[in-house]
Amino acid sequence: MWPQLSMTGGNLALLVAALILAGAIVGFMSGLLGIGGGGILVPVLYETFTALNVEPEIRMHMALATSLAIIIPTSFRSYSLHRAKGSVDTELLRRLGPWTVAGVLLGIVTAGNVSSTTLKWFWVVFGTVMALKLWFGRDSWRLGTEIPKSWALEFYAVVVGYVSVLISIGGAAFTVAMMTLYGRPVLQAVGTSSGFGPMIAIPGALGFVWAGWGVPGTLPLSLGYVNLLAAALIIPLSVLTAPLGVRIAHGIPKRRLEQAFALFLCVVVARFLSILLSGH
Repeated sequence: MWPQLSMTGGNLALLVAALILAGAIVGFMSGLLGIGGGGILVPVLYETFTALNVEPEIRMHMALATSLAIIIPTSFRSYSLHRAKGSVDTELLRRLGPWTVAGVLLGIVTAGNVSSTTLKWFWVVFGTVMALKLWFGRDSWRLGTEIPKSWALEFYAVVVGYVSVLISIGGAAFTVAMMTLYGRPVLQAVGTSSGFGPMIAIPGALGFVWAGWGVPGTLPLSLGYVNLLAAALIIPLSVLTAPLGVRIAHGIPKRRLEQAFALFLCVVVARFLSILLSGH
């Protein structure tokens, strides 16, 4: 049964409208900044599942899982468009891809064995890191002129995969930062980072299906922790609006949009902090 659902038709319509709007924004931001959209999706889905009275113990798991499922087609679309424009370093993708997937698998094992509270703390910490990078970061910052050949980069890829699946992002916040710090053009960094999205989202979503299989209290039309209804509402618009984001990314500076997204992340972090500190 639907868990304690006591919503009017109007409220349900508003929730559906919110998911549709989120889908349009997610696709646009994925194309524009190379992000997988989790920074937007997770808080929207969390509030939606709260309104639907999903049990608090699994609410964050479902938000992360469903977000990863939605990221799959969005990230594929974004990657194909960036690759068509020649802004993807396929050699770097091949080098770091397996290590990123290894990090994702470690993250799934962690997610399946920690509480919703722990997952919120992950989001608070790394959401804050992403917001600070977006607000204060500059494309002119450099650590060097060439991406290192050492194994430190492979270790970094494992960390990116691990953290990304625990906060449900496509990894771009960390991949773009690494590439630009070593002198790669911003558009190449954005395009290449979009290629890591499917490597994170596919095994991540499947892992959450496995981790949530048979867990009581999930919504109808769910596979494990992944809710298929929310995915079906959001995916079409996110795929349709990704090209608009890519077009703008290749045409205008994105500094103000980065700062606006940083402010949005701050609001979300504050919201999760208030939930954590209130004990809910």
